[in-house]
Order: sequence, then structure tokens, then C-alpha cells
Amino acid sequence: MEKKIIQTGAIICALAVAIGAFGAHGLKPTLEQFGRTETFETAVKYHFYHGLGLLLLGALANKIEGSWLKWSAVFMVLGILIFSGSLYILSVTGITWLGAITPIGGVGFIAAWVALAFGIKK
Repeated sequence: MEKKIIQTGAIICALAVAIGAFGAHGLKPTLEQFGRTETFETAVKYHFYHGLGLLLLGALANKIEGSWLKWSAVFMVLGILIFSGSLYILSVTGITWLGAITPIGGVGFIAAWVALAFGIKK
């Protein structure tokens, strides 16, 4: 399990760097057009932080057994997809209703960290 979580985290971090670079260079005019540069940067920041969180989970999974760490990883991935994904789409399309689902991803992030806390408790 730990190898899969670490691989997922590494890929997610690589994507965060690539998307961030693309946003800073290739999407700059579009982001400025919609006034969403800061929103895009927030999406990249949380994407990257939680990719690093997955790397941490993978390292901990080697030492700690139980399903809490697995659930933490699942919630982090879902949080990235929903939180950062909705902000990415909102930033490049200007579709503002997507902001309504962004907090669901935030709840996923919170659930991930709480699951980690329970996993460590054992």
C-alpha cells in the first residue's frame, strides 16, 4: 500500500508543478481575462500541499498499519480533484457556479487530516 500511495503522491506533485507552470506562462492571458490568477494559484498551492501529504502518508504507511491511512489518502486525492479541480476549471472558464462545489473538496482535505490523526492514534 505504501508504494502505491507514494507513487500517487509523486505523480500528483509532478502534475501540480506542471499545471502551475502552465498557468504562469500559457494560461496567463486567460487567467487575467477572468481575473482568476489568485484563484488558480490557490488551486495549485493546495494541490501541491496535499500531494506532499500523500508522500507523508506513504512513508507512514510503512510504519503504521490500519485502514485510517488508506482513507486519509483517498480523501486527499478526492480533495485535490474536487477542490483544486473545480478552481482550475473556474479559473480558465469563468464558470462561477463551480465555486459552490469547491468546499466539498475542502471537507475532503479536512477528513484526510482527521483520518491521519486517527491512524496515528493506534
